[in-house]
Amino acid sequence: MPTMTGLMTRRSGVTVAVRSKIIGVGGFVPPRVVTNDDLAQLMDTSNEWIVERTGIRQRHWVDPETTTSDLALEAANAALASAGIANEDVDMLIVATLSSDHFFPGTACFLQTKMGLSEIPALDIRQQCTGFVYAASIADQFIRSGMCRTVLVIGAEIHSKGLDISDGGRDVTVLFGDGAGAVVVEATEAGTSSDPQILSTHLHADGTGAKDLWVPSPGMAFTDGLVTHAHLERGDQYPQMNGRSVYVNAVKRMSEGIREALEANNVTIDDVDLFFFHQANLRINEAVAQRLGIPAEKVYNTIHKYGNTTAATIPLGMRDAVEDGTLQPGMLVAVAAFGGGFTWGSMLLRW
Repeated sequence: MPTMTGLMTRRSGVTVAVRSKIIGVGGFVPPRVVTNDDLAQLMDTSNEWIVERTGIRQRHWVDPETTTSDLALEAANAALASAGIANEDVDMLIVATLSSDHFFPGTACFLQTKMGLSEIPALDIRQQCTGFVYAASIADQFIRSGMCRTVLVIGAEIHSKGLDISDGGRDVTVLFGDGAGAVVVEATEAGTSSDPQILSTHLHADGTGAKDLWVPSPGMAFTDGLVTHAHLERGDQYPQMNGRSVYVNAVKRMSEGIREALEANNVTIDDVDLFFFHQANLRINEAVAQRLGIPAEKVYNTIHKYGNTTAATIPLGMRDAVEDGTLQPGMLVAVAAFGGGFTWGSMLLRW
């Protein structure tokens, strides 16, 4: 992919690059906790079965009245408070979600209204579990180009309203939770790689795996209509997954993504202080760490308490890591995600 060099400025006679950095992080999960034992009352599963295969012990699910933009608003407000800036300081909204409030318009427009904003661009992207990395990359490029100074990036997801809560959907349903995470990305002048900044982002996709993890309906590809009784009877409105294909590709692609980010910045695994991997399955993350030789204590996992919150996963993890003191200023942080599409991406940043 082509690399943007970004704007250059002069400071005290020294040339510095205009880059972007994360200045605030926030998150929100709905109060309702659904344990594995709770799911065992609804389908043929058990706490032991779920933990052994996924590492998940619980997840959070919304009440019927809550929308994706409601979760996004909570996370956005928390990120803005963390950054110490007001709504009016935001130049652009980017919302990563696969569970939009409505078929159209995008969730970012509904969020914009709830934030009391107008005029600024409001963008939705649908890159599933890789959504946050894609969104952060877009924010980074808008800032590097000089088009924006402050971009609010949100990953927000409601899965619970769209899952097959029966024995037929068990393998997928146990994986997913609801939540939102957000970061404020702002322009900065970076003299060296030790200055806080997003150092690089790396995005990829391979559409040949699109039907290995997807929701077929509603969709315009059907000859019999957007959504029909036949679709509903087949369960086309529920997520469908080829678990083996997803596992193999996730391990391979996230490992490749981390290597790509490290090589682009001439650093090694040992130089990285903390790794954030997408939280789809603890076994995937353990396999990636083993393949790359990453010590377990350097990988920050949240899947045990949130499940897979797709686009919200990585910013939620960052929020938790800041709050518990694991993520500290000056740390070199590597991020990798893999999701439906297939899509994958990585990011290296100085916190």
